[in-house]
Amino acid sequence: MSIVVTGATGALGRLVIDELLARVPADQVAAVVRNKEKAAGLAARGVELRIADYSDPASLDGAFRSGDRVLLISGSEVGRRVPQHTAVVEAAKAAGVAQLAYTGILGGPDADFQLADEHKVTEQLILDSGLPYTFLRNGWYNENYTENLAPVLEHGAVVTNAGDGRVASATRADYAAAAATVLVSDGHLGRVYELSGDTAWSFAEYAAEVAKATGKEIVYRDVPAATHQEILTGAGVPEAMAAILADVGTAIERGLLATTTGDLARLTGRPTTPIATSIAAALA
Repeated sequence: MSIVVTGATGALGRLVIDELLARVPADQVAAVVRNKEKAAGLAARGVELRIADYSDPASLDGAFRSGDRVLLISGSEVGRRVPQHTAVVEAAKAAGVAQLAYTGILGGPDADFQLADEHKVTEQLILDSGLPYTFLRNGWYNENYTENLAPVLEHGAVVTNAGDGRVASATRADYAAAAATVLVSDGHLGRVYELSGDTAWSFAEYAAEVAKATGKEIVYRDVPAATHQEILTGAGVPEAMAAILADVGTAIERGLLATTTGDLARLTGRPTTPIATSIAAALA
């Protein structure tokens, strides 16, 4: 039996591997990756590499073995994730894995915005498969915002279409620690965890925190969704993705990413990372 992480060279996957290696011997950890060279650092740490691609179902034969505990990290290609995830679920079922944990989206079936659609379909695929499952419904990452501070600092403004909506975000490291917990410990089969930060913040508060940390004047500009979409496309974001991001802004305005259940802190055994801490780290 191995603990297997798919998408292990991605931003979240690498952090999950770090957490696992802090808790179990390296020979118990396997990484499903597309590129062996990109994963050389993992192999050097003693992690078993299993080469496979979500988009190539045949390559997934042998990616999993009977009794494995598997973390399916959702694919990054919006619009292609359902067939990709279907291939992983089918391979996991054929192998007879002992657990399939999946990184979905906060709110699950109640998340009625476009970016959530593929996650909801994937959860149903897993339920229909009959596999022992754990659903990790991740909220937003602090890094969704702190990794994009350059235009905020350039223009002195945080611009979005979220109104007075709030975001209960946490760091990728927080979510990675929770994923590792459900993979290395018992009692999580058939469980659904709504994962989010301990405190929900508004974009006005976010702008104020950036201003405090930089000493610059930073304002929050709430704009209509259509205007936000135009700004994004003007900055080079593909039109389809710009529409999705504007739709997310509307979801935030409706309170769909403000849920604070405490599940994330309970799984990690520590408070989640405040947005102010991530802002300071990004600026440093």
